[in-house]
Amino acid sequence: QVQLVESGGGLVQAGGSLRLSCAASGNIVRINNWAWYRQAPGKQRELVAQLTGGGSTNFADSVKGRFIISSDNAKRALYLQMNSLKSEDTAVYYCNAEVLQSGHGLWDAIWGQGTQVTVSR
Repeated sequence: QVQLVESGGGLVQAGGSLRLSCAASGNIVRINNWAWYRQAPGKQRELVAQLTGGGSTNFADSVKGRFIISSDNAKRALYLQMNSLKSEDTAVYYCNAEVLQSGHGLWDAIWGQGTQVTVSR
């Protein structure tokens, strides 16, 4: 069974930085697209940043120029460097990956359990 585990969330003052990590484990043959999503209280989950299998990146307009997404394929890990944080970045951040598991013929979308990021004014 494949699992994604996020870490690195916490409380930070506005203008500060945090680095989120997501570690994948299990019977993984290959990981294709990676992504970070977030969900603030009372709002729908939204895409924050995406890293495709081809190495392309996409960012929500609200985080462009402030967030950086990267991965370490050898470690099967995804990262999100968040700079110049704002109060509106406060949310639970979720890691998502398209995973081909050993013994499966299809790609599965796997989600982590989420990590809380709180930005104080």
